[in-house]
Amino acid sequence: MKLAERLLLENKAWAAEKVQDDPDFFSRLENIQQPEFLWIGCSDSRVPANQITNTMPGELFVHRNVANLVVNTDTNLLAVLDYAVNHLKIKDIIVCGHYGCGGVKAAMTNHDFKLVLNMWLRNIKDVYRLHRAELDAVGDEDKRVDRLVELNVMEQLRNLAKTSIVQRAWKEHNRPHLHGWVYRLSDGIIKPLLDIEAGADIDPVYRYDDL
Repeated sequence: MKLAERLLLENKAWAAEKVQDDPDFFSRLENIQQPEFLWIGCSDSRVPANQITNTMPGELFVHRNVANLVVNTDTNLLAVLDYAVNHLKIKDIIVCGHYGCGGVKAAMTNHDFKLVLNMWLRNIKDVYRLHRAELDAVGDEDKRVDRLVELNVMEQLRNLAKTSIVQRAWKEHNRPHLHGWVYRLSDGIIKPLLDIEAGADIDPVYRYDDL
Protein backbone atom coordinates (compact mmCIF):
# COMPACT_ATOMS: atom_id res chain seq x y z
CA MET A 1 0.00 0.00 0.00
CA LYS A 2 1.27 3.46 -0.90
CA LEU A 3 1.54 6.00 1.92
CA ALA A 4 -1.11 8.28 0.45
CA GLU A 5 -3.55 5.36 0.16
CA ARG A 6 -3.25 4.81 3.90
CA LEU A 7 -4.48 8.34 4.46
CA LEU A 8 -7.53 7.70 2.29
CA LEU A 9 -8.37 4.59 4.30
CA GLU A 10 -7.96 6.52 7.54
CA ASN A 11 -10.26 9.20 6.17
CA LYS A 12 -13.01 6.66 5.53
CA ALA A 13 -12.60 5.23 9.01
CA TRP A 14 -12.71 8.70 10.57
CA ALA A 15 -15.82 9.71 8.60
CA ALA A 16 -17.63 6.50 9.55
CA GLU A 17 -16.77 6.99 13.21
CA LYS A 18 -18.05 10.57 13.15
CA VAL A 19 -21.37 9.54 11.62
CA GLN A 20 -21.73 6.70 14.13
CA ASP A 21 -21.21 9.09 17.04
CA ASP A 22 -23.22 11.96 15.55
CA PRO A 23 -25.37 11.27 12.45
CA ASP A 24 -25.81 15.00 11.73
CA PHE A 25 -22.12 15.92 12.06
CA PHE A 26 -21.37 16.47 8.36
CA SER A 27 -24.72 18.02 7.48
CA ARG A 28 -24.10 20.72 10.07
CA LEU A 29 -20.61 21.39 8.72
CA GLU A 30 -21.81 21.44 5.13
CA ASN A 31 -24.42 24.13 5.65
CA ILE A 32 -22.68 26.63 7.89
CA GLN A 33 -19.26 28.12 8.59
CA GLN A 34 -19.25 30.67 11.40
CA PRO A 35 -15.87 30.48 13.13
CA GLU A 36 -15.13 33.19 15.68
CA PHE A 37 -11.34 32.82 15.51
CA LEU A 38 -8.66 33.17 12.87
CA TRP A 39 -5.64 31.06 13.76
CA ILE A 40 -2.29 31.96 12.20
CA GLY A 41 0.08 29.16 13.12
CA CYS A 42 3.23 27.35 12.08
CA SER A 43 3.14 24.67 9.39
CA ASP A 44 4.89 22.27 11.78
CA SER A 45 2.97 18.97 11.75
CA ARG A 46 3.14 18.73 15.54
CA VAL A 47 1.01 21.84 16.08
CA PRO A 48 -2.50 21.11 14.72
CA ALA A 49 -4.74 24.02 15.68
CA ASN A 50 -7.98 22.13 16.36
CA GLN A 51 -6.41 19.38 18.42
CA ILE A 52 -4.34 21.57 20.74
CA THR A 53 -7.30 23.88 21.41
CA ASN A 54 -9.82 21.02 21.64
CA THR A 55 -12.06 22.68 19.08
CA MET A 56 -14.30 21.12 16.47
CA PRO A 57 -14.14 21.58 12.69
CA GLY A 58 -15.86 24.87 11.89
CA GLU A 59 -14.69 26.70 15.01
CA LEU A 60 -11.31 27.92 13.72
CA PHE A 61 -10.43 29.55 10.40
CA VAL A 62 -6.81 28.53 9.90
CA HIS A 63 -3.78 29.83 8.05
CA ARG A 64 -0.37 28.19 8.53
CA ASN A 65 3.08 28.94 7.22
CA VAL A 66 6.70 28.41 8.24
CA ALA A 67 7.21 30.13 11.61
CA ASN A 68 3.72 31.73 11.70
CA LEU A 69 4.71 34.93 9.90
CA VAL A 70 2.54 37.92 9.00
CA VAL A 71 4.34 39.44 6.01
CA ASN A 72 2.92 42.58 4.43
CA THR A 73 3.61 41.33 0.89
CA ASP A 74 2.16 37.83 1.42
CA THR A 75 -1.04 37.89 -0.65
CA ASN A 76 -1.98 34.41 0.61
CA LEU A 77 -1.99 35.57 4.23
CA LEU A 78 -3.68 38.87 3.36
CA ALA A 79 -6.44 37.12 1.41
CA VAL A 80 -7.13 34.87 4.39
CA LEU A 81 -7.09 37.89 6.72
CA ASP A 82 -9.43 39.89 4.48
CA TYR A 83 -11.90 37.01 4.15
CA ALA A 84 -11.82 36.23 7.86
CA VAL A 85 -12.29 39.82 9.01
CA ASN A 86 -14.67 41.17 6.38
CA HIS A 87 -16.74 38.15 5.41
CA LEU A 88 -16.61 35.74 8.34
CA LYS A 89 -16.68 38.65 10.83
CA ILE A 90 -13.96 37.07 12.96
CA LYS A 91 -13.86 38.44 16.50
CA ASP A 92 -10.38 37.28 17.53
CA ILE A 93 -7.13 36.56 15.70
CA ILE A 94 -4.50 34.33 17.28
CA VAL A 95 -0.89 34.14 16.18
CA CYS A 96 0.51 30.96 17.72
CA GLY A 97 4.14 29.93 17.53
CA HIS A 98 5.82 27.01 19.24
CA TYR A 99 9.01 26.50 21.18
CA GLY A 100 11.77 24.75 19.28
CA CYS A 101 10.51 26.10 15.95
CA GLY A 102 12.73 24.89 13.10
CA GLY A 103 12.15 28.03 11.06
CA VAL A 104 13.32 30.23 13.93
CA LYS A 105 16.35 28.00 14.50
CA ALA A 106 17.27 28.20 10.82
CA ALA A 107 16.94 31.98 10.80
CA MET A 108 19.42 32.21 13.66
CA THR A 109 22.15 30.62 11.55
CA ASN A 110 24.13 32.08 8.67
CA HIS A 111 23.49 29.13 6.39
CA ASP A 112 22.34 29.58 2.80
CA PHE A 113 18.96 27.83 2.46
CA LYS A 114 18.62 28.87 -1.20
CA LEU A 115 16.40 31.52 -2.69
CA VAL A 116 12.86 31.06 -1.40
CA LEU A 117 13.69 29.97 2.15
CA ASN A 118 16.30 32.71 2.43
CA MET A 119 13.63 35.27 1.50
CA TRP A 120 11.17 33.88 4.03
CA LEU A 121 13.61 33.49 6.90
CA ARG A 122 14.81 37.05 6.40
CA ASN A 123 11.62 38.17 8.14
CA ILE A 124 12.70 36.33 11.29
CA LYS A 125 16.22 37.69 11.02
CA ASP A 126 14.68 41.16 11.03
CA VAL A 127 13.00 40.33 14.35
CA TYR A 128 16.37 39.23 15.72
CA ARG A 129 17.93 42.50 14.62
CA LEU A 130 15.22 44.49 16.41
CA HIS A 131 15.87 42.61 19.65
CA ARG A 132 19.58 41.88 19.23
CA ALA A 133 20.70 43.27 22.60
CA GLU A 134 18.25 41.13 24.57
CA LEU A 135 18.87 37.98 22.55
CA ASP A 136 22.65 38.24 22.51
CA ALA A 137 22.56 38.52 26.31
CA VAL A 138 20.96 35.04 26.57
CA GLY A 139 23.85 32.63 27.02
CA ASP A 140 22.00 29.33 26.54
CA GLU A 141 21.32 28.64 22.86
CA ASP A 142 18.04 26.78 23.40
CA LYS A 143 16.74 29.56 25.62
CA ARG A 144 17.78 32.11 23.01
CA VAL A 145 15.82 30.23 20.35
CA ASP A 146 12.76 30.07 22.59
CA ARG A 147 12.96 33.77 23.36
CA LEU A 148 13.17 34.56 19.66
CA VAL A 149 10.11 32.35 19.15
CA GLU A 150 8.26 34.55 21.65
CA LEU A 151 9.51 37.82 20.19
CA ASN A 152 8.64 36.63 16.69
CA VAL A 153 5.05 35.92 17.72
CA MET A 154 4.72 39.37 19.27
CA GLU A 155 6.16 41.10 16.21
CA GLN A 156 3.77 39.21 13.91
CA LEU A 157 0.89 40.33 16.11
CA ARG A 158 2.05 43.93 15.69
CA ASN A 159 2.28 43.33 11.94
CA LEU A 160 -1.42 42.45 11.95
CA ALA A 161 -2.21 45.73 13.67
CA LYS A 162 -0.30 47.59 10.94
CA THR A 163 -2.64 46.35 8.17
CA SER A 164 -5.45 48.50 6.82
CA ILE A 165 -7.69 45.41 7.00
CA VAL A 166 -7.42 45.24 10.78
CA GLN A 167 -7.42 48.99 11.34
CA ARG A 168 -10.57 49.48 9.25
CA ALA A 169 -12.34 46.72 11.16
CA TRP A 170 -11.25 48.33 14.43
CA LYS A 171 -12.71 51.65 13.34
CA GLU A 172 -15.98 50.32 11.96
CA HIS A 173 -16.71 47.30 14.15
CA ASN A 174 -14.41 47.43 17.20
CA ARG A 175 -12.95 44.04 16.28
CA PRO A 176 -10.89 41.85 15.99
CA HIS A 177 -8.91 41.47 19.18
CA LEU A 178 -5.39 40.11 18.63
CA HIS A 179 -3.68 37.45 20.74
CA GLY A 180 -0.09 36.19 20.63
CA TRP A 181 0.46 32.69 22.01
CA VAL A 182 3.23 30.10 22.04
CA TYR A 183 2.76 26.34 22.31
CA ARG A 184 5.10 24.06 24.24
CA LEU A 185 5.60 20.69 22.53
CA SER A 186 6.90 19.04 25.71
CA ASP A 187 3.64 19.34 27.67
CA GLY A 188 1.00 20.57 25.19
CA ILE A 189 0.34 23.82 27.05
CA ILE A 190 -0.22 27.18 25.34
CA LYS A 191 1.38 30.25 26.91
CA PRO A 192 -0.25 33.65 26.26
CA LEU A 193 2.28 36.37 25.47
CA LEU A 194 0.53 39.52 24.27
CA ASP A 195 -2.98 40.84 23.69
CA ILE A 196 -3.78 43.83 21.49
CA GLU A 197 -7.33 45.03 21.96
CA ALA A 198 -9.35 46.41 19.06
CA GLY A 199 -8.59 50.07 18.55
CA ALA A 200 -5.28 49.96 20.41
CA ASP A 201 -2.82 52.75 19.85
CA ILE A 202 -0.01 51.86 17.44
CA ASP A 203 3.05 53.66 16.16
CA PRO A 204 1.73 56.66 14.16
CA VAL A 205 3.88 55.83 11.15
CA TYR A 206 1.72 52.71 10.56
CA ARG A 207 -1.65 54.33 11.34
CA TYR A 208 -4.06 55.02 8.46
CA ASP A 209 -5.93 58.31 8.98
CA ASP A 210 -8.38 58.12 6.06
CA LEU A 211 -10.06 54.74 6.40
